Amino acid sequence: MPDSRLLRIGTRNSPMALAQVERVRAMLADRHPDISVEVLSMSTSGDRWHGDLAALGGKGAFTKEVDAALLAGHVDLVVHCVKDIPGDRPAPAGTVMAAYLARDDVRDCLVHPSGLPIEHLPAGTRIGTSAVRRVAQLALHWPHLTPVAIRGNANSRLAKLDAGDTYDALLLAVSGLRRIGQAARITHPIDVDTMVPAVGSGTLVLQCRDDDTRTRDLAAGLGDPRAQQETVAERTMLHILQGNCHSPIAALARTEPDGRLGLRARVISLDGKTVLDVHEWAADPITLGTSVAAALLRQGARDLLELPAHGSADVAAPFAAAAGGDVSGR
Repeated sequence: MPDSRLLRIGTRNSPMALAQVERVRAMLADRHPDISVEVLSMSTSGDRWHGDLAALGGKGAFTKEVDAALLAGHVDLVVHCVKDIPGDRPAPAGTVMAAYLARDDVRDCLVHPSGLPIEHLPAGTRIGTSAVRRVAQLALHWPHLTPVAIRGNANSRLAKLDAGDTYDALLLAVSGLRRIGQAARITHPIDVDTMVPAVGSGTLVLQCRDDDTRTRDLAAGLGDPRAQQETVAERTMLHILQGNCHSPIAALARTEPDGRLGLRARVISLDGKTVLDVHEWAADPITLGTSVAAALLRQGARDLLELPAHGSADVAAPFAAAAGGDVSGR
């Protein structure tokens, strides 16, 4: 008979993923000191593969092994960055998103060895990123900068930056750097109206088996209703657009003081020359996400997203190969 005091948590074995599990462990210890937590970390195909992630199914390459361990009963709960979870297909049957944790800082940031803000970077500065969303918005606002495709976790990217032979600066997530204790490397957080974040930015989700009521109840006690509503609005929009790690889609939902949700979303060609932008408000997250997606489709989002490499094969080719999207807060 399973030990009712033991909770087994599954995760990727990257430093950031393990830091995220520690956050959950600390929350559980505070609320349920009688619960013992055991962590099962595993390497995923996305972590091991250094080629085009599309060959492995895109962002799902970072979650499928962990999800399989959950479904097989090897673990009771898994911790995911929402940005790791594919937006173009549902969660595995038999599982449920039991709680969304309070949202961290959603902003992207520049990391520059000399501390220069992005506005002061000279033409030709090489910016390391694998996210097509960031590449498109770089082209929109700072076309004189040169994006360079990069793979690997945040720690390895920082190490390559310090080596100085691949790129001159990095675009990373503020929340990710804070999670791995590298907040001091942040040079310039970029405001969300200029660099609209990725869907699910700054949000961790706890997933468990649908029929595991004990774990569902434990996880639900850690959840934040505001984060859940905002994330559901963003992911509803993403699912309707069938966005994946190769899609230059950006979105941010925010809860207004009167309780309404606002959702701003962009679809951008990688050369920055075509920008579809929608900002709407509603009381219900699914209604809001659906309405924003419909507005983007009316503006021509489907045609833009179905273009080869989203509008510019020359610009997109290296990023299509490197794309893990905004995986793991990077």
